[in-house]
Amino acid sequence: MPDQDDRKGQQPEALATFAAAARKAGAKPDEVGLTATPETSPLPADSARKDQGATLRLREGTFGDKEGAEEVIDSLPDRTRDS
Repeated sequence: MPDQDDRKGQQPEALATFAAAARKAGAKPDEVGLTATPETSPLPADSARKDQGATLRLREGTFGDKEGAEEVIDSLPDRTRDS
């Protein structure tokens, strides 16, 4: 997780903000504002790998063939997984 200096000026990730609100009965916690917190700061990921996953997923949807999108996407950090 990035330290305070790494988060300076970053916005919170939307999915992390939604998760924080869900844990607070649907109300966005006061500590979640316009600047990322340790809980809501963006997860570092390789942009080229994210682009590859998105491209493969779109190709699979368009052409109906498995092209390996699941493996690429599973290799990226994801706040929705427990591990």
